[in-house]
Amino acid sequence: MRRYLAVLALLSSWYLAAPAARAGAAPERGLFVSVIENPPVLSSRARIDRLVDFSVKAGVTTIFIQVYRANRSWFPSGVADQSPYDECLRSVGEDPLAVLIRQAHAKGIAVHGWLNLLSLSTNTGAPLLKKYGPGILTRDRKKKETLADYKIDSQYFLEPGDGRVRAELEKLVGELLVRYPGLDGIQYDYIRYPDRHPFYGYTKANMARFREYTGVTSIREEDPRWKDWKRRQVTELLELLVRKARALHPGIAVSTTACAPYVRALQEAFQDWPSWLTSGLVDFVTLMSYSTEEAEFEKYVGEAAGKVIDRAKLNIAVGAYKFLRQPEGFTRQFSFCESAQCGACVVFYYGNLAEAPAMEEFLLKSP
Repeated sequence: MRRYLAVLALLSSWYLAAPAARAGAAPERGLFVSVIENPPVLSSRARIDRLVDFSVKAGVTTIFIQVYRANRSWFPSGVADQSPYDECLRSVGEDPLAVLIRQAHAKGIAVHGWLNLLSLSTNTGAPLLKKYGPGILTRDRKKKETLADYKIDSQYFLEPGDGRVRAELEKLVGELLVRYPGLDGIQYDYIRYPDRHPFYGYTKANMARFREYTGVTSIREEDPRWKDWKRRQVTELLELLVRKARALHPGIAVSTTACAPYVRALQEAFQDWPSWLTSGLVDFVTLMSYSTEEAEFEKYVGEAAGKVIDRAKLNIAVGAYKFLRQPEGFTRQFSFCESAQCGACVVFYYGNLAEAPAMEEFLLKSP
């Protein structure tokens, strides 16, 4: 009961502080479409048609289509392994992302390219690893004897402060936006440090740059200057990629995902996402608040809303993948999200809806 009252108090103060401009505004809906769906949407014209048709019926205004993951691309690229694109091109008969953009636009639906930037997942054959070796991976201070020793939370993470990483990801963004000028937006996901036991950033180059910049000779994990430095690396990478996107496509919407809760984002992932919004660096942020606990989900949403001046710039992602056996939990969270006066409620992700038809039916009945 005490926990419930605390959450209620937080949410009450949040609603009272809501900008008048958002009062009564119709909530928008977004949809993440992941390449881990088997087979992926972009592999078939029929699946593209089905996605657009569902989006129309469910009131989806923005599709976030994953086009880069684990250094593999679903568009032509010299930075990534483009074999997924080649396979989809053969099966569709023309560029599948171009088909999606054309068909979505015909129905008034925006399409944003969704890129997982700093995670290589488990891809030990990633072109970037072959080109540069494990020196581009962020690391802790433990001895590394094999590539597997660099794994963090079952993934390989690139070091955001590495100049080679920055240059390659900048090229990647350029490849995507030059090829698809019709994209309405670009969303940078995994633009962060690993957020489990966050003792990373200890590459030789990153430590040398930190020492040169600060004059500090001995690096301690709890030193605020070291933590600030890691946040700076993430923000500088984002600044570079935002400049690239806006130079190529001045009208494009640029966004990022953000970890929840806020303390996790700031102290473990080293994402200072509220400052990205306040400074105008990005147009909006999508909060990845994936808790099955209703009170916790609502608390994280309220906390995030309190960090922004304009809640229209805060999207809330609802983790459908968490509710495959409890679809009623998804419907409750999504309904709460739509009452929260934020920018949009975004389903994470489309493929889960077919696994739990009750979630799909809810979205279709309440567009």
